[in-house]
Amino acid sequence: MERKGKLLGYYNYTVILTYVGLLAGFSGILAALEGSYRSAMLCLMTAGFCDMFDGAIASTRKRTEQEKCFGIQIDSLCDLVCFGVLPAVLVYCMGQRTLGARCVAAFYVLCALIRLAFFNVDEQERQKRTCARRESYLGLPVTLSAIFVPGLYGAGNYFSWQKNPALPSALAVMGVMFLLPVPLKKPGRPGKLLLLCCGVLVFCLAAFA
Repeated sequence: MERKGKLLGYYNYTVILTYVGLLAGFSGILAALEGSYRSAMLCLMTAGFCDMFDGAIASTRKRTEQEKCFGIQIDSLCDLVCFGVLPAVLVYCMGQRTLGARCVAAFYVLCALIRLAFFNVDEQERQKRTCARRESYLGLPVTLSAIFVPGLYGAGNYFSWQKNPALPSALAVMGVMFLLPVPLKKPGRPGKLLLLCCGVLVFCLAAFA
């Protein structure tokens, strides 16, 4: 692939939302390390919002095979930062940086990494066989952490829990579910609308509880 005189990568509008999501995830990691957990949760949800629509935007442009492969790679790399590292750092920091919280966070990131790497290989093989849109996934998508983690955090604040013991447990369970070969149907427009409504409710709960 010759790219003399050009920056590496692709910079058309199909990848902008993915890049914005990554910056939101990185900002969330910094916020968590500084103890601003509410801000970190909102950054996590912003990254989830970006991920929900980046695929639809990418499909509006006719892309070369190289651009498609690049899109698959950056999407998964972005997901690892936003929905793998960020939730793990959040739970670790909120768990008072204990050994138990560290082990749970490390386990979760490892599971997210394995799932995303497997997805990349599977998606590239699928696109060689067909041009049809993907209808289902195997295992729990890592992006659902953008709803589950802030939802538990908001519920903990709403009910005035002194600590949120559900978060480490939820993270461990999600890590296992990332790798279970259970087929899940990819949501269509009604499903995405439902997820968006749930996201708005969770956003309000996390922001104002």
